[in-house]
Amino acid sequence: MDKQRLTLSVLTLLPLAVACGTETPGGDPAGTRASSVTAAHATGVTGVHWTVDSLTVDGRTARSPGGAYLRIDRDGRVSGNLGCNGFGSTATVKDDHVDFGDVRMTEMACGKTPMAFERSLARVVARDTFTTAVKGDELTLTTRDGDRIDLTEEADVPLHGTKWTITSVGVGDVARPVPAGAAAYFVLDRRRGTLSGRLGCNTVSAKATVRDGHITLGAARTTRMVCDASLMSTEHALLGLFDGTVDYVLDHRSIALTSTNGTHVTATADK
Repeated sequence: MDKQRLTLSVLTLLPLAVACGTETPGGDPAGTRASSVTAAHATGVTGVHWTVDSLTVDGRTARSPGGAYLRIDRDGRVSGNLGCNGFGSTATVKDDHVDFGDVRMTEMACGKTPMAFERSLARVVARDTFTTAVKGDELTLTTRDGDRIDLTEEADVPLHGTKWTITSVGVGDVARPVPAGAAAYFVLDRRRGTLSGRLGCNTVSAKATVRDGHITLGAARTTRMVCDASLMSTEHALLGLFDGTVDYVLDHRSIALTSTNGTHVTATADK
């Protein structure tokens, strides 16, 4: 039976400051404490970005409108998207079963089709226990009533060679979105051992060595243009990443960087 455990709230799903690992210091991105994962590696369910392909309820199958996904981290934290809104939760994974905790959602409004799919998917996710079946890159979650979610594994984008568009930058506990028009980004080149990109106003390049979840960046070499004050402020903050060591966490199409001096940056992969 449906427990009706959905809780609507504004939820920030992408951590602003991330140390090496998958947790946000002092925070809980799911809005609740993580649950347990037992025999997680045997199930093959955790640590994977699962794209929702379709939802079958009462024998009727609806294709996903796109954008819906599910990720269960190895510590039991859950994040995802229901077709329009993002959500967070916890999960207990044991053998071939998974049980989700309370679900917290953002509150955006989208088109009729995504919202209809989202409502159905949210009701199914809120149910007691699912049986899991993994076959190759496909996952099926089935309720005791026979309703089913079909998902496909989607690999993380590569760290090297991807254009990472910077979305926020900050120091310490404060982070701000990159101002409109900044067009800040970076690309790591494995063969050359470099990072290149734009800081919001000027272009930048530096030596870059990637090893064991860290990026060691050399001194920044930049052009010398002067731009709007907001762009220059963003650029000044981004320069704090250079000439030192940066921890990184890659999560599907997102990356979080944190330098030893407290500068933190989030970025997303260009499509």
